[in-house]
Amino acid sequence: MNINWYPGHMKKTKEALQKNLKLVDVVIELLDARIPMSSRNPEIDNIVGDKNRIIILNKRDLSDENLNNIWVEYFDKKGIKTILIDATNKKDIKKLINTIKESMKEKIEKLKSKGIKNRPIRAMIVGIPNVGKSTLINSLAGRKSAKTGNRPGVTKGNQWIKLKGNLELLDTPGILWPKFEDQKTGLNLAFTGAIKDEIMDIETLALRLVERLIKNASKDLENRYNIEVGEAEPLGVLEEIAVKRGAIMKGKEVDYTRVAHILLDEFRRGIIGRITIETPEDL
Repeated sequence: MNINWYPGHMKKTKEALQKNLKLVDVVIELLDARIPMSSRNPEIDNIVGDKNRIIILNKRDLSDENLNNIWVEYFDKKGIKTILIDATNKKDIKKLINTIKESMKEKIEKLKSKGIKNRPIRAMIVGIPNVGKSTLINSLAGRKSAKTGNRPGVTKGNQWIKLKGNLELLDTPGILWPKFEDQKTGLNLAFTGAIKDEIMDIETLALRLVERLIKNASKDLENRYNIEVGEAEPLGVLEEIAVKRGAIMKGKEVDYTRVAHILLDEFRRGIIGRITIETPEDL
């Protein structure tokens, strides 16, 4: 499966990020905890430079708990403060706000020494499409401030949002990169919905997901669909799932499109299990 996607508005977004960087004190980089590296735009490092930064691994409730901790350690060793959150969890949101304030403690003290008090901490949130930015912003603001949707690219344009605790947040649209270094990255993004299903071969995508789940989460597959994976081929496993879910057409033929949508939807919502499909060892 060949995946390559870089719409024109992504180029404009990159330029806007570079322009707006000087307006903020800290950059919040939002990643999908199920695919931390695949959901990380490699151009962000060059764009952000030495600006104060916090990495957030979102959707921790959908990802493997043990691997969550391994990924936090991985980024911490690179000198970037990293925290795990579920963007809908109030305690996690409070933790994030405290982390932002702690990261700005030194600068706040410098401003106070110059007689500048109560200046809002200005943060910019960046991330690829569909990692949960709008949900996070709404949770931080305590109200519906950003548009949300289950399709990538719903958030349009930049907007400043006032938050509790004397914080101001500059939202930015999701940004992908010109090309994927390898097809595995593209597939990971497609599995989690960061690339629109409309431009994908959905049946082949589901088959590739079955291959990955057999390798990384075979027990979750077996438990969810009441099947035995064993040494079965990915296509055979997909067809078994179709039978279990009633995705069968007249003549007892498998409805591959229907079972593909079922599998992808249940994976993305964490119904199959808490699954992380890449580890630092894969790098």
